[in-house]
Amino acid sequence: MSKVLWNYLLVIPALFGGLVVLSSAVSADEVEKTAQPTQQVIPIDKITPTGITQRTSSESSFQPSGSTSKVPVLAVPSDRIDQVTSVSELSDVQPTDWAFQALQSLVERYGVIAGYPDGTFQGNRALTRYEFAAGLNAALDRLNELIATSTGDLVRKEDLTTLQKLQEQFASELTALRGRVDALEMRQAKVEANQFSTTTKLVGDATFLVADTFGDRANNTAADDTNDGTQTFFAYRARLNFQTSFTGRDQLTTLITAGNNIPNLGATTGTQMTRFTIDGDGRADTYLSQLTYRFPLGSKATVWVGPRALQPATFTPTLNGAIGGLNGAISRFATFNHTVYRPGFDGAGLALGYKFSDQLQLSLGYIADNNQAPNPGRGLFNGTNLALAQLTISPTRQLDFGLTYARKYYTDNTTGAEPNFNVTGGTGSAFARNPFEQNSTTTDNFGFQFNWRTTRSLTLGGWFGYTRAHQNRGGDSDATIINTALTVGFPDLLKKGNVGGIIVGIPPKVTSSDYRSGAGILREDPSTSLHLEAFYTYRVNDNITITPDFYVITKPEHNDNNDPIWVGALRTTFTF
Repeated sequence: MSKVLWNYLLVIPALFGGLVVLSSAVSADEVEKTAQPTQQVIPIDKITPTGITQRTSSESSFQPSGSTSKVPVLAVPSDRIDQVTSVSELSDVQPTDWAFQALQSLVERYGVIAGYPDGTFQGNRALTRYEFAAGLNAALDRLNELIATSTGDLVRKEDLTTLQKLQEQFASELTALRGRVDALEMRQAKVEANQFSTTTKLVGDATFLVADTFGDRANNTAADDTNDGTQTFFAYRARLNFQTSFTGRDQLTTLITAGNNIPNLGATTGTQMTRFTIDGDGRADTYLSQLTYRFPLGSKATVWVGPRALQPATFTPTLNGAIGGLNGAISRFATFNHTVYRPGFDGAGLALGYKFSDQLQLSLGYIADNNQAPNPGRGLFNGTNLALAQLTISPTRQLDFGLTYARKYYTDNTTGAEPNFNVTGGTGSAFARNPFEQNSTTTDNFGFQFNWRTTRSLTLGGWFGYTRAHQNRGGDSDATIINTALTVGFPDLLKKGNVGGIIVGIPPKVTSSDYRSGAGILREDPSTSLHLEAFYTYRVNDNITITPDFYVITKPEHNDNNDPIWVGALRTTFTF
């Protein structure tokens, strides 16, 4: 903005007021560009394994954990500065600025200065001719108001002359702007007439998956059962997410899964180490897969409550945005640290996120399984459940790490409830998932996760999980379970919006145990498996991605008697 323009503003205070108000909006061209929907390759959270959790226009909630952005934080709403009474209220305007006297004069004479929500004026911001024309129009309205209220002593003849000249000079721009406004109003009316709902936004995704495994079956279920029983298959999953907001700051998530016939590879490979992150139970019917509600509590807290699939990944930063998520790695193990973030059951309960500062936030949650039946061993507090707490620490904008504790309790069938033993969230060896067979189990799970965005094109991450399991019924045994991973992400690899990744890790393994099965077998893993995986997600456009993925499990079931199992997959994801 030149000094000539400031001289105009000295005699056209109303124009300046209009310009300041309008400077918070983008130009008409920019509006059209930003109105186009965009999507990051890894949305997670904006999209998580437990459900699509894209944010609404409100900024009041945690950002989903699968996002490529910084770890989820609670946004604190701020009120717009509609008017200032002193230039000193604008933090970026100093008495030494050449325009300071002009601003001061406008405030004292007319009181029309407005600022941005953060208390700044941003005087160096570029000004388009359309914005100037719009400001001029607002200035004329202000002038008419002053005249109508008999405040002619505030308007000088020189001001009127200058305004008339400006109006003539910008007549074409004003006409064009008026036409654009009329066109936008027509488009808005059309959208409102055909909108899905005044409170609900519909988003969704569909996944096509072609895959096969190579290598002998892990020999852990029957003698000499080593034949590769997996055939090449073509499977799918489709989801519709109804995101409803009643206040603009809350969100009710209703996730409908219209079939999920992506198979659990553990049934044919003999080990759950080969599972996909989005595998299902093979059914093709439509069912409610998530129902949760979140809302702000004050300016620093967010609350989640839900009777269906309130998973830790919904309310806790998993710090694996470059690798996990709908467009990340395909294997289940690579998604995040399952011993703390996946309870092994669809949860119902309550969670809280609290932001102390940009550097520190706390996540708390309690989830119960089978709570819908008021039978012994199936309630909210005496059935299978998980309680979680995590501190997420961000010492810099590039580095985040989380310290997590999760306590899990799994009931047995002595209470009449179906046992649901999945201590490690569907990954790792059979001994790790079920260290004491079908006996009631309590686990204390500790997790350390980190994510380091070293450069724009390189992200390092990983985790270490330590679990101490205790047998509650049928004995007094203990077991120790560990798992770890190192991930390398390559955002915008070869093309903006694409992402590549490499994962190296050890699936959950029982390193020590004093429990023996009825056959006298010590449920302790004798060797160490490695999970090695590489993937590349190619972004065809904002709505379609294609991901080739390949991973190998060495010594499946942590048993060196088993040969490696290789898994190859090609995933195509459609989002809408």
